[in-house]
Amino acid sequence: MAIRERLSGNEAVAYAIKQINPDVMPAFPITPSTEIPQYVANYIANGEIDTEFIHVESEHSAMSATIGASAAGARAITATSSCGMALMWEELYVAASNRLPIVLALVNRALSGPININADHSDSMGARDSGWIQIYAESNQEVYDNFIQAFPIAEDKRVHLPVMVCQDGFITSHGVENILLAEDAAVKKFVGAYEPEHYLLNPSEKMAIGPYAVSNYYMETKRAQRQAMINAREVILEVAARFEKMTGRKYGFFEEYQMEDAEYAVVIIGSAAGTCKAAIDEIRSTTGKKVGLIKIRVFRPFPEEELARALSKTKVVAIMDRSEMFAATSGPLGAEVRAALYQARITAEVVNYFYGLGGRDITVSDFKTVYRNLETIAETHTVTDMYEYIGLRREQTEEV
Repeated sequence: MAIRERLSGNEAVAYAIKQINPDVMPAFPITPSTEIPQYVANYIANGEIDTEFIHVESEHSAMSATIGASAAGARAITATSSCGMALMWEELYVAASNRLPIVLALVNRALSGPININADHSDSMGARDSGWIQIYAESNQEVYDNFIQAFPIAEDKRVHLPVMVCQDGFITSHGVENILLAEDAAVKKFVGAYEPEHYLLNPSEKMAIGPYAVSNYYMETKRAQRQAMINAREVILEVAARFEKMTGRKYGFFEEYQMEDAEYAVVIIGSAAGTCKAAIDEIRSTTGKKVGLIKIRVFRPFPEEELARALSKTKVVAIMDRSEMFAATSGPLGAEVRAALYQARITAEVVNYFYGLGGRDITVSDFKTVYRNLETIAETHTVTDMYEYIGLRREQTEEV
């Protein structure tokens, strides 16, 4: 039976960690993820779990210790945000290339500079090509649910890749919502006992972790990682199907909202999807215009074929990026969506919007404006700018 509770996103992650009871958690505090190791440390101090908590001097050390624990055969986990993950950068690639099923609780926060502690996706999007699976959440419920699904995905023998479970800083991490928790026994059964396939503390198998790879072997290693990422697509859906049987909550690569007949669609990641849904409901109820939303849950591996099919009947698509890429035509999400549509020969007009950088608000009114712009593009068949900014103070647009 589900347990009703009121928790912040950070509390939800910590509670999921308590239920999973991993072997090792190295961590270093950084806003807004600090509460996660704090809550876990309390669970350990109270004797509720027996996870080994490792105090380290930096985020680089936190990921290094997590890698060492995982390589030794332990179920290992850590948490960070923003500049903390930037300090882990080198080790992110090490974790992925060594095929270690680590889970990272990432609370998305803007990267400096200028210094900012609020939500955007520049930290995780900067690491999008590091070889980690990336799963994003709109709500505290999704944060909890995604975290429970992370280890069965990472530890599957077809995958063996680390997983980054992302939530928006302060918006979900510190905002309190009503959520449904699974019972402890059900979670433990769902996640299962960790049985590492290859690990350093196995006396019957001699092995090296992280050896130097000459050019004759390096490329094959990367191709193997790519195959694991391809395999992860099937595993993610299998784990989601098992999770639905346990909880009744259904997950996939993305969520479609009012897309059955949508002519104008927004593609977005994270908590702002809830605001967009409110705008859609108002537009449909007052004007009858056919507007819809696709909320990306799994960014790596990117579901290009499924997304292209979902957008195949739309006239105009707005791609919403919460991270600046300084590219010619799009942001990180925009680049993926444009490529997916092009490959599928879908002729919908596309415009890229940047929003919420450094935690700037985006409102229902803003989304209504986006949908009006999409309607204008459909009528004129003209996209004035390949990408635009929402909520930008116009007097500063030309400053350098």
